[in-house]
Amino acid sequence: MRYVQNFTDIDDKILKRAKEENSSMKEVSEKNIIEFHKDMDSLGIMRPDSMPKATNHICNICSFITILEEKGYAYSKDGDVYYSVFKNKNYGKLSNQNIQEQNINQQGRMNKDENSKKVNPQDFALWKKAKDDEPSFDSPWGKGRPGWHIECSAMVKDELGETIDIHLGGSDLIFPHHENEIAQSESANGKKLANYWLHNGMVNVNGQKMSKSLKNFKTIRELIKSGISPMTLRYFVLTVNYRKPLDFTEESLKSAAEAWKNINIALSLVEISKEFTISFNKNEQNELIEEKYREKVYDEISQKKQEFVDSLSNDLNTAGAIAIIYELAKPLKNFINQLQRLNNVEINSNKKFFLFENFITLKELTEVLGLKKEVALIDSKIDEEQILSLINERLEAKKIKNYEKADNIRNLLKGKGIELIDQSPEKTTWIKI
Repeated sequence: MRYVQNFTDIDDKILKRAKEENSSMKEVSEKNIIEFHKDMDSLGIMRPDSMPKATNHICNICSFITILEEKGYAYSKDGDVYYSVFKNKNYGKLSNQNIQEQNINQQGRMNKDENSKKVNPQDFALWKKAKDDEPSFDSPWGKGRPGWHIECSAMVKDELGETIDIHLGGSDLIFPHHENEIAQSESANGKKLANYWLHNGMVNVNGQKMSKSLKNFKTIRELIKSGISPMTLRYFVLTVNYRKPLDFTEESLKSAAEAWKNINIALSLVEISKEFTISFNKNEQNELIEEKYREKVYDEISQKKQEFVDSLSNDLNTAGAIAIIYELAKPLKNFINQLQRLNNVEINSNKKFFLFENFITLKELTEVLGLKKEVALIDSKIDEEQILSLINERLEAKKIKNYEKADNIRNLLKGKGIELIDQSPEKTTWIKI
């Protein structure tokens, strides 16, 4: 399997930003690429096998356009090259668009400057003649730069071949971008471009589309700086099917934070309970566990694993997969709650076996979704010496039955991301949550 994610490092928006910042196209693109990597890395998103840039594929793009010209699908005029949409009888098959019914200015595909050059207003640019104040590249049609759509078709072919398994993108790209990709690639190659198309839903904020014009635009970095942990964000995104809109609200983010906190604590089982500090040795314990009980636990775990797989196999139903993860985490979190409430919790072999099987399965399935235990979900702004001092102060308060003070110290630490676990009247441990 090979995964490729390309960068469009030259287009109208980038050139406009470069002018506004008095910088260059390359500087703007490189800056955005670096910031993109930082954000993706913070969420634990794996790097693709290849991340090509359009400007490194100019020769491939020119060759691709030349093939379209030779096959009669493209025409040039005064340094510009256009794809002739009406030459393609299948145009519109992805979006179910009827080319005859398209509005001339739909999706900004035509402006007044291009009007005199296009044979038909629905035709789109493959190569744009250079302007005096813009960067340009040499081509058979003179100096210029590629159109957005052709960049993707050329990079797909060079990186993955003429037909690929899965093409991804936002639902807003179905038309015209992906429609134009199909037209270009299938006209040039004579083969199907992609076997499957997966389009993700748009991001909303309180029911409105996220947009800079609406001043509701939020970046990943801004959300993390506000106190939302990277894994909370990842968890939140996974609770919604990729095709559906993702609505950021204060309530939904709080709910996701609380749910992930419970899972994160469950993943900390071996750190919290001395019963699990040493890996459970099944061979030694099997004799102490009732055979019927052991088989029952194995069957339940096997069923949960299958439900997890079935969910992801059903159009990547991550919400269903998350539900299974929460089921596995629940008994672990309940056990940890008992440790917090009681001085000592007895645990027999059967229960230990059950909890351990849930724990190792939880670890396995969360890793599939890229959800990893976080040492700290928020910046506690408190060092270990201060934590231990407050713990000792709380223990002294409990000795003289000043439970109000003890609770206040617990809540103070919890507000700073520190969870206390009372293991006995004289001993309290802590973890960052």
